[in-house]
Amino acid sequence: MARTRGLTAPVRAGAKAVADAVRVLFVGAVTAVPTTLFLLGAGLVYAGALRSRPRRRVSRPITRGARALTDLERRRLAEPTSRTATRHDPPGPGAAHPDPAGPAPTEPGPIHSTPNDPRRLIRYLAARVPIGLLGGALLGLIGGGAGFAAVMVGAWLTGSPNTTTADVLILIPCGLALFALALYGLVGLADTDRALARRLLEPDRSEVLRRRVDELAASRAGVVEAVHEERRRIERDLHDGVQQRLVALGMLLGRARRGGDPARTDELLRQAHEQTQQALTDLRDVAWRIHPTGLDDGGLRAVLETIAERAPVRVALTYDVAVEPAPIVATAVYFVVAEAVTNTVKHARADAVTVCVLGAAGDPVRVRIVDDGVGGADAAGGGLSGLARRVAALDGTLRVDSPPGGPTTITAEVPCA
Repeated sequence: MARTRGLTAPVRAGAKAVADAVRVLFVGAVTAVPTTLFLLGAGLVYAGALRSRPRRRVSRPITRGARALTDLERRRLAEPTSRTATRHDPPGPGAAHPDPAGPAPTEPGPIHSTPNDPRRLIRYLAARVPIGLLGGALLGLIGGGAGFAAVMVGAWLTGSPNTTTADVLILIPCGLALFALALYGLVGLADTDRALARRLLEPDRSEVLRRRVDELAASRAGVVEAVHEERRRIERDLHDGVQQRLVALGMLLGRARRGGDPARTDELLRQAHEQTQQALTDLRDVAWRIHPTGLDDGGLRAVLETIAERAPVRVALTYDVAVEPAPIVATAVYFVVAEAVTNTVKHARADAVTVCVLGAAGDPVRVRIVDDGVGGADAAGGGLSGLARRVAALDGTLRVDSPPGGPTTITAEVPCA
């Protein structure tokens, strides 16, 4: 049985490759005709515009047409796995087992985006037309050869004097060999079609490096801004919380020292003791917002369970991370969950929150928080924008989907450091 599966697996893979190549080349042959007409028409219009009209007036519709055709080619060249690979959405709040962090974004083709330069679009469309026509011709030859073989075998089976057994024994093996070579040619031509798209549409190495430098510069500026906002928040918490507690404590102790009534002194000391406990609680909360010490003791799961237990709303936590993430990653995940739950309590008027934290070994840690509140969360607000900068500093992403009326969904993906 194992040997049979080992033999059939390459056959199935080859059949899928051939079917995909047939799809790519057949659709490519069909789209090559309007692409050719578009290129001819665009050339004539542009040549006429050089004499009469401003070039910009005609270049815009030409660019839009070239972009539309290129987007069509990207969808045509999409790998089967890129069109079908998705993850399931987790159920809403209160569900037993939320799934991974929602649907994964899928790429429509072998390239990530359509370039903005119209010259690159025109260059690609002009280069792919011959491949499209060649693919159509190859498919036509294969279809014609298969039809000829069917007619010949049918004539031999019906006893036609024009087709002898010797003809069948000679031509059929040769036809099968040519058919196999044609199938190899189909797959190779489809691969060439995809390689051409990657070569002409994907950014070159210098452009990739330039984009990466821009991303790092923006990330560095975001980190600086996030640190500045965090410092101001800590100062505000200390001033409005702990400092006020200590001032009240000092006043109570001063009144106790000046008081002559023992009963009144005992009451003031009791109030001072309560202020001391509250000041310690405020200090502990401030320290946790700087760095949760529970991460060092119990790990990410323990601090997330603490958030769920302390929250005034029902929080359903699902945690399935294969390997404990690095401290910097765990800290980012903690703050994402803590800020999301805090915003839900303050603004969403929600009854339940679902928190899903998943991550396979070597994969990014994915976080998904869904509440059943009123929605309308502002992704550009101070708290959420600060979280986005914190996550972006680790090359991660944070998305907020909060339509009016709810629900609010916050999705974060943090690469393992």
